[in-house]
Amino acid sequence: MQKITDYLYSYEDSCHVYILKNDDSAILIDFGSGSVLDELPAIGVEKVTDILVTHHHRDQIQGLPAVERKGINIWVPHVEQDLITFIDSHWQVREVDNNYNMRQDRFSILNSVKTAKPMQDYGTLKIGDFTIEVLPTPGHTTGSVSFIVECQGQNFAFTGDLIAGSGKAWSLAATQWSYNGGEGIPYSILSLLDLRERNLSALYPSHGTIMDNPVEAIDQLVEKLSQLMQVRNQNPRLFQLRDKPFENITPHLLSNRTSMSNSYVLLSESKKALIIDYGYDFTAGIGLGSDRASRRPWLYNIEKLKQDYDVEQIDVVLPTHFHDDHVAGINLLNEIEGTQVWCPENFADILEHPKKYDLPCLWYDNIPVDRSLPLEKTFQWEEYEFTLFEQSGHTLFAVAILFEVDDKKIFAIGDQYQDSQGKPLSNYVYQNGFRSWDYIDSAQLIQENKPDLLLSGHWEPVDVTKTYLEKILKLGDELEELHQSILPSNRQELGVSRSIAEIYPYQTFVAKDSEFVELEVELYNPTEEKELITYSLVLPREWKKVIEEQTIELESKQTCKKRIKIQCQGLKPQRRSRIAVNVHLGNKQYGQVAEAFISVE
Repeated sequence: MQKITDYLYSYEDSCHVYILKNDDSAILIDFGSGSVLDELPAIGVEKVTDILVTHHHRDQIQGLPAVERKGINIWVPHVEQDLITFIDSHWQVREVDNNYNMRQDRFSILNSVKTAKPMQDYGTLKIGDFTIEVLPTPGHTTGSVSFIVECQGQNFAFTGDLIAGSGKAWSLAATQWSYNGGEGIPYSILSLLDLRERNLSALYPSHGTIMDNPVEAIDQLVEKLSQLMQVRNQNPRLFQLRDKPFENITPHLLSNRTSMSNSYVLLSESKKALIIDYGYDFTAGIGLGSDRASRRPWLYNIEKLKQDYDVEQIDVVLPTHFHDDHVAGINLLNEIEGTQVWCPENFADILEHPKKYDLPCLWYDNIPVDRSLPLEKTFQWEEYEFTLFEQSGHTLFAVAILFEVDDKKIFAIGDQYQDSQGKPLSNYVYQNGFRSWDYIDSAQLIQENKPDLLLSGHWEPVDVTKTYLEKILKLGDELEELHQSILPSNRQELGVSRSIAEIYPYQTFVAKDSEFVELEVELYNPTEEKELITYSLVLPREWKKVIEEQTIELESKQTCKKRIKIQCQGLKPQRRSRIAVNVHLGNKQYGQVAEAFISVE
């Protein structure tokens, strides 16, 4: 045990475990094997109240299972909660054979541990005499955090494995988040530079040596990591983008140059900002996998926006569609900046209840919506007027946002069109609910509203010229004609993306002592005639249906919804048990056309 100050100690284990002493109680930063508990009485500590975890690696927390039921609050990073609290599930689904995913998510504890509420990035914990800020510092892992502690007039940081000493990193292998990438290197630089600006008196790493001159230690490591990036020919514009993350499209309309999908900022005379789409700010690379811990939203450029453009309030965020690269950072904006979430009515429920839907690119958490906006009705924000239009194509659940700024008429269209050297390309995904006529509709929408400029999700702004309009009108016609010619006439909708049945919610979680679970089956008649539809649920053998096979009559193109109860009392805990709906339409057996998951917890 090493005494650093009267209230701070360090214990060397499988990692450095730091002890923040509050009289006869203590807060631990990371936990190692847990052997620190035997040494605490020697420094007058009788009780550990809290354990704060910087990242999920086994050397940091392998002893946690022994203390999870001893009344200690175990705080884990929000992004990495599934690698600690729910690691049992992750072990079951993580690819091993033919593995190209080099993230070190398998260097996790072996079994799940019960934890407190995950720590939100940029949040603050007040424990005893200590005020502790949770700062996202990706690099060593995607979800790593550092803890900035304020005590007795000093600010210092526990940095996990981000830095191990002056000019030293604990692991370079950990920074490789894909097969041959180096995604963690630029993220480490961004995180280090963020720490550098915070006037810290010392850095306390999980491995390596304590740094009493943080600026010097950081500068040396940033220089070396920058050289490694240059050798790899990686992220050549990193420092330029950090210095100037936003560029002006017009005096009051900005584009974020660093985000994964384009994020736009509208500035008001009242020093407020409205953001269109906010997914992954300052993306320096994407790790392989699609689990929660592979994705890292953060608010890296928000302070820069405020400083460079005299913004006092991030007032509203407005998404064009529900995909994660357009919405992943919205909850952080809401919780940290107090930003209101305004969402078009045609996908507000998807944001608020993503587990209900079987759609691609859904965010992991519910995103509460403050204001659901109607389509084709003008609404006001500050001095600007907006109108939202349904814009199906890339996804069925999207809008085009029409507004005027600086004498320019703007259409923000999300991911509807790609741009290839001036040639517009369709960007449809069948599973998103694409319909063969969608690009006819969107081209006509643009033609009718006559915008000067299109703002897209991943490409440069496009001037809307007569030639451009002709190209997208032709593209829509070609797509419709090709789908009609390729698919049989009775499969025009079902062969694209529409199903004759769906089950909602797609994912259901019920307590093991629940008596029933209630689902909704949506049925659709795609034919040109009135038809009888017979449907029944297919369940695991030990499960019991409350309602057996049912038959209803549907008009052509008609949809109806039916509620169904399933008895689940007495079922053992189980994950993702599969159910399906079997459908006859008229005289034809369509089979088990839709599935859903039920987990008993």
